[in-house]
Amino acid sequence: MNIDNIEAFVYINHYGSFNKAAEVLYISQPTVTARIQSLERELDCRVFDRLGKQVHLTDKGKQFLPYAQQILQVYQSGKHQLQAKGHIPNELRIGSTVSVSNYLMPQLLHRLKRKYPHITIKLTTASTDLLIDKLKAKEIDLAFIRKVVNPAIQTYPFCEDPISLYVDAGHRLAASGRATLQDIRFETLVFFECGSLDWMRLHRVFESMEQPPNIEYHVDNLETAKKLVLKQAGICFLPALSVQEEVAEGTLIRVDIAETEGISLRTSLISLNGENAEFIETLLEAAPGKVDNRLIV
Repeated sequence: MNIDNIEAFVYINHYGSFNKAAEVLYISQPTVTARIQSLERELDCRVFDRLGKQVHLTDKGKQFLPYAQQILQVYQSGKHQLQAKGHIPNELRIGSTVSVSNYLMPQLLHRLKRKYPHITIKLTTASTDLLIDKLKAKEIDLAFIRKVVNPAIQTYPFCEDPISLYVDAGHRLAASGRATLQDIRFETLVFFECGSLDWMRLHRVFESMEQPPNIEYHVDNLETAKKLVLKQAGICFLPALSVQEEVAEGTLIRVDIAETEGISLRTSLISLNGENAEFIETLLEAAPGKVDNRLIV
């Protein structure tokens, strides 16, 4: 079975178009069509239903899709291992979201530099969408982002950062370390807005309440939100990585709330398929410690 035929199948399904798949693969539309026809002969079944410009998987195509995706991923990873063995570039360009740059990147860059002392590292901090665009344009080699689903991009789960309520050490909720949503109804709340789906879950929890918390500060910077809590201006839901030092010093206290347990920020490491395998392995080894994929802090 020709790997090019499988690649065309996976890309057409993802983009929903023969033309778009051809554009991304840098081949002609007739070539994509020929590859699918060849694949259908090999499988002895149709994998797509085509109605005008609409393309949909057949039942047989749906059955074959997960196997095709796995075959393509294994092939690309193996190909890269053979090609990249012993070849380390002189420069590594890494992209990351703001929170990763602030709270994880210093130790990750230090680890990379110790293992590869000859390389120059360039760091770009940007939003997830912009980093994906830069990766696809090959302006960066790797990126730490929130989440992506794209057949051209290899995604590695890196860490989950639990989101919890934090108060200053003198706050009335600090002593017990536990509370309910009803307990914070009349508290002044600082809310960090980052546009992530994980944070939207908090919004939905608040909307389910008869009397939502009193949000007086909407900020888009974690450090600002944290300092407002330290100044006793309010209380705030924050990711654990951002407050490790303050929790260790005892200046910020985590307050567990049953209704918001399980909400976390998920960070993934991404690269173009089959590229930068050795750097990826090194970075994954340096991921924050996990138990059942939960971040240990």
